[in-house]
Amino acid sequence: MVVLLATSFPGEPEAQIRNLVRRHIDEAVFAEWPTMAKQSASLRVAPPALAEALRLALSLAPTSQGQIAAQREIVTGLENAMDARRQRIILSRSSVNWVKWTCLFAQAGCTLIAIAMVHSDNRAAAAIAMGIFATGVAVCVLLIASHDRPFSGEISVKPDVLLQVRPE
Repeated sequence: MVVLLATSFPGEPEAQIRNLVRRHIDEAVFAEWPTMAKQSASLRVAPPALAEALRLALSLAPTSQGQIAAQREIVTGLENAMDARRQRIILSRSSVNWVKWTCLFAQAGCTLIAIAMVHSDNRAAAAIAMGIFATGVAVCVLLIASHDRPFSGEISVKPDVLLQVRPE
């Protein structure tokens, strides 16, 4: 959106905005993504390319109503990009702790024992009910594990969408 609106300021401002957006995406993909996978990305430092793009957008002198609207939307888009980065970094630091895993497995074990006790007179029914429940537990464990440390591992969030919107 920012790159599209930058065409309202042809020439040097448009080229600078495009370059800064490209630089920010490159920094996010090649520098921040690996640190997010290691859970060591920091919010302390503002992304330099986005900060510079925001300063540039605020310094533009619009000469028409269209440029005023475009400038406002460019600033909003850059703020949204900063917020998206903040959310990614916060999410990258999340994980499922051992207490939650322990509770899940304890509850699953207790439920399997209860199913076995209720169906103790019919072994086939007990095996089927326990198999169905155990399959449900396995699916839950896989789902939770896929959301634990979302930027690392086989089932991880990749920066493909950022690369798709990277200006050339």
